Amino acid sequence: MGAAVGRRLVQGGCTVLTNLDGRSEATRRRASEAGMQDAALSQIARQASYVLSILPPSNAFSFAEKFLRESKVAGRESGSKPLVFVDCNAINPHTVKRIAVLFSDSSPAISFIDSGIIGGPPKDAYNPTFYASADDNIVLEGFGGLDKYGLKTSLLKDGGGVGDASALKMSYAGLTKGLTALLTTQILAAHASSPQTAEALLHELAYSQPEFLRRITGIPGMLPKAYRWVGEMEEIAKFVGAGEGAIYEGIASLYRRIQRSLDDPDQEDVKVLEKLVADAKKKL
Repeated sequence: MGAAVGRRLVQGGCTVLTNLDGRSEATRRRASEAGMQDAALSQIARQASYVLSILPPSNAFSFAEKFLRESKVAGRESGSKPLVFVDCNAINPHTVKRIAVLFSDSSPAISFIDSGIIGGPPKDAYNPTFYASADDNIVLEGFGGLDKYGLKTSLLKDGGGVGDASALKMSYAGLTKGLTALLTTQILAAHASSPQTAEALLHELAYSQPEFLRRITGIPGMLPKAYRWVGEMEEIAKFVGAGEGAIYEGIASLYRRIQRSLDDPDQEDVKVLEKLVADAKKKL
């Protein structure tokens, strides 16, 4: 996602800096191909107008702390506008509010925006939506100005401020990725009973719930992302809270199971899913 967003902003005329310390050669290659420039965090803190934090959820808080430390010693270029830190990670509202507190008394001053990305990486004519909320509507409106550089934004004004965008992201992902997990779980469970049970399940879905069958054919798109969705489901579990949040702890476990099957050729889950998806396509 980060490299694709960077490419879109470069295409729109922005200079995009990124920090590649400790990153793999593959990540460095993607950044270079996107037109982004490698820079120290201190340089980014001095020169950037916006910092878009797009990371695995588990790294969001520690990165914000690290960036804040660097910004304190970097200083801003003379005449530059105040920096805006935009957290775009799939984290729950409580976590994003904790991050916002870090920046509340920052010196030099750094404004904070909570953003949730809904959709896949930008490609060709397609753009995901950066839903955004903040405690300051003026800062929020400034972020909306990035539309002219190719970033599709939707501003959540006059609500609860920081936390609103993350709550939207949690709710949306809980529905979409949650439904994918439920379908995956049940067709694997049916197959574990017997292949004939799984076949009968697909047959009944084709007759009475064709939309579910269509969603099953999309399961292959989940497979390479399963490892990244584990942390997101854990964040959603915290968002939902005790009790029903356990649903998403179970979904996180399902995505761990899928990743183990991808890593271990002796585990059959992915092979079973691929066959059942092929069967589902035939029935549509």
